[in-house]
Amino acid sequence: MSTETYNIAVIGAGGKMGMRVSDNLVKTAHTVAYVENSPAGRQRTTDAGRELTDLAAAVADADIVVLAVPDLALQSVTAEAVPLMKSGAIALTLDPAAAYAGLLTKRDDVVQAVAHPCHPSIFLQRTTPEEYADTFGGIAAPQDAIAAVESDDPAAKALVEATVRAIYAPVIDVHWVTVKQLAQLEPTLVETIACMVGALLKESLDEAVNTMGVPEAAARSILLGHTQVALANGLRGDNPFSEACLIAMDYGRESIIKEDWKKIFRDDELDKNLARMLHLDKIER
Repeated sequence: MSTETYNIAVIGAGGKMGMRVSDNLVKTAHTVAYVENSPAGRQRTTDAGRELTDLAAAVADADIVVLAVPDLALQSVTAEAVPLMKSGAIALTLDPAAAYAGLLTKRDDVVQAVAHPCHPSIFLQRTTPEEYADTFGGIAAPQDAIAAVESDDPAAKALVEATVRAIYAPVIDVHWVTVKQLAQLEPTLVETIACMVGALLKESLDEAVNTMGVPEAAARSILLGHTQVALANGLRGDNPFSEACLIAMDYGRESIIKEDWKKIFRDDELDKNLARMLHLDKIER
């Protein structure tokens, strides 16, 4: 793990992710400049005791620029920031959609990188109340992170890893992938599937309570417990599902899941999904 210190600029420092990133960076020895345009975000930044810096001044000296802004703003923000960055610096986005879609302003002498937190695993061994309370990560519960760097320079990779470990701390491992692979993970694997399933579980709970008339406490308790069992059995093989359960699972798959559902892992479907997320007619590369 790198012990070097760097100049880091955080653009969007007063937003939801920007505040999380900044709250962790103040705990490091890195020199950090905070940039925020919105009045509410500027107020949040100063209320946290952090001094604001103009974008031009912040990125001029930055070894790495953390772009903690929404996907839809990345095109305009990188168009402003990247031309002002010093040669050899790194532009780090925190979500792969805009990078994969080719919306970011690039320079041959500025390295593009993307990173995203894995969030604390449901199977994480938590030991303190703070770890149990930190379901999102970046506060007390350890998590992994995924990163991609469009450079073969070991120094660039080391700088990205040091920054990723700082902004998502505490971090266990940083897993390296390509930008495309990161886009395949986020959104396809975790948003299109996992988050959708999470929302479906909530809808199912509501149906059990409101349509079937089951007391909410009973329905919630059995759902939360069985969700853990389902994930432990399905993802880790802790205990085999019973024969009756397998029959019920087949009925659920036949009733709910489309036979061609795995098409979402195709490149053309990924492009379609990201185009919808980025409000584009289509992804053009």
